[in-house]
Amino acid sequence: MDVTPATVVDEYEWVRERADAVVPLINAVRDDLGDLFEVDVDHVTADQYRGVVDETFADGDRAVNVAALTAILRDLDVEGDYPGFVVDEVLGRELAGTIAGGQPLRMLGEATFHYADIHTHGEDDEAAGADDLDAALAAGVQEHVPGWGWTEEPSPFAVADAVERANR
Repeated sequence: MDVTPATVVDEYEWVRERADAVVPLINAVRDDLGDLFEVDVDHVTADQYRGVVDETFADGDRAVNVAALTAILRDLDVEGDYPGFVVDEVLGRELAGTIAGGQPLRMLGEATFHYADIHTHGEDDEAAGADDLDAALAAGVQEHVPGWGWTEEPSPFAVADAVERANR
């Protein structure tokens, strides 16, 4: 695989155009997890999805990694699928975490990937990594979009003196 700036642009455009497939998955996952945790979680719009994609690919260091992982998952197939199960899970989890960003969102993106992955299934003629790719995009992007109440309030664990100094 040769990843060039042109490759990154191609993958950016492909990921950006996946809104129609990924946004409904994001919202289904948010609905399910909201029910499990007994909280209301806002839905994600296609514009919000594309905004996170734009932000992700604007950071060249993340963009090259997201592009490479996307390209691999788009093409990854293993005869009989099951022997490749571990590799597409590893790549999908990594892609979700890379899109989600730093901790704790990275860990939440990785965990959410596994939940999203069991709710998406590719077509028989698609590569084995295709459904993992959609699950990873859904899990990583949804961590960036507001809607989870706990992310919209200051953490009760922040040290007041440190916050005050940082705001000076």
